[in-house]
Amino acid sequence: MVARAAAKPSLVLAIVCTGVVLSSLDLFIVNVALPSIARDLRTGSLGGVTWVLNAYAIVFAALLVLAGRLADRSGQKPAFLLGVAVFTAASAACAASTSLSMLVAFRVVQAAGAAVLVPTSLALVLAAYPPERRGGAVRTWTAMGGAAAAVGPVVGGLLVAQSWRWIFLVNLPIGIGALIVGARRLPDVRGDRGPWPDAAGAALLTAAITGLTFALLQGNAWGWSSWRVTGLFAAAMLAGTAFFWRSARHPRPILDLDLLRTRSFAVATFATLLFSTAFGAMLLAAMLWTQDVWHWSALRAGLSLVPGPLMVPLWSAAAGPLIRRFGPGRVITLGCTVFAAGLMWLAAAIGLQPHYVSEMLGGTLLTGIGVGLTLPTLYSTAAAALPPERFATGSAVVSMVRQIGFALGVATLVAVLGSPTSAHGQLSAFEQAWVVISVLSLAAAGTGFLLRTQHSRPEVNRSATPATREAARP
Repeated sequence: MVARAAAKPSLVLAIVCTGVVLSSLDLFIVNVALPSIARDLRTGSLGGVTWVLNAYAIVFAALLVLAGRLADRSGQKPAFLLGVAVFTAASAACAASTSLSMLVAFRVVQAAGAAVLVPTSLALVLAAYPPERRGGAVRTWTAMGGAAAAVGPVVGGLLVAQSWRWIFLVNLPIGIGALIVGARRLPDVRGDRGPWPDAAGAALLTAAITGLTFALLQGNAWGWSSWRVTGLFAAAMLAGTAFFWRSARHPRPILDLDLLRTRSFAVATFATLLFSTAFGAMLLAAMLWTQDVWHWSALRAGLSLVPGPLMVPLWSAAAGPLIRRFGPGRVITLGCTVFAAGLMWLAAAIGLQPHYVSEMLGGTLLTGIGVGLTLPTLYSTAAAALPPERFATGSAVVSMVRQIGFALGVATLVAVLGSPTSAHGQLSAFEQAWVVISVLSLAAAGTGFLLRTQHSRPEVNRSATPATREAARP
């Protein structure tokens, strides 16, 4: 049973958004630091150093639903505080790392902490707000995460100017503050004390995502038809098939397939996978282009993206009225299309000589607008379909899919870019990458058509309570 919060809902939202900012900021702040990390730890391979990103994203994704299940069982407040504590301690260990393998290992621990705090944070928000205000609260929660993810390269640029280790040390005061305030002011939301979730399912999911990501990262180096790459693809497919087979039969699966029978939740989740793949690839491409091709410093590269993140909260606020007027499907279609237009701008306009205002600024603004419209709408659409006893689990499914998308986006970008040796070869590779990323975003835009009929005829989630159905209204 979900307990109503004694604290003000706005205070609960502010506290848990601190945790969301931690996890989202850290996921993307590392993008700008990759060249510096590679130099300091003497790692020359792009595919190798990107495991600092992908190890985090894969473990984050694989443990999200497991953590959500455990939080549903044991209570949201202690789980949230545990996640923040683990994340903060692992951040300190990452800053002290002396080798790439050590850094990747501590990133795995950091991801485990993030996997606990993210789904519990949304569950606390949903429990604190009355049904008629949950949609706006979810959009705010998502906008904070999206803005933090987008502003990560900017903050990273400022910190890397001193040392890449500061991108992890900056988490310590934020995490400690969240622990102190959260322990005193967060509400107690009791769990259902049900059976333990499926840990073997989480292992299968991890194997599937890792195999697919590793195959994409190593495809150019090993050869796409080599036995190692084809074997990884086959192993990923087998693990993924076993995961879905087990999820369909286990009493407490990692992925509750019943949730996917709700049309709005299933469509929003699939769109999240496509859009997050494009989003993750876009951010890394921007950092690699400005530092490796235009040879800008990490600080200048990060600051060049400032206009995009500034658009995220502005257009996230605009998404609410647009949803009420046109429905979530049209807003998702619009946001993904604008994002794709920004990528096509970059592919058509950018050149080897830096001309920021005429070549990059327009694309940065459009992608920021697209993120602001799309991510909050996807999350609020999915969350509105959830029954209250599955707030943490359902939100974890969407967050899991988003992290899978980020990992696949990084791997896809590395695969498309290859290893060009000339400046014109780099330009051609990035142009091709931006086109591929825009196609992914347009595919996500197409899913919005599947939700359009629900603006005039809302879908009823038969497993939800009347209060939750009320929250699902635009």
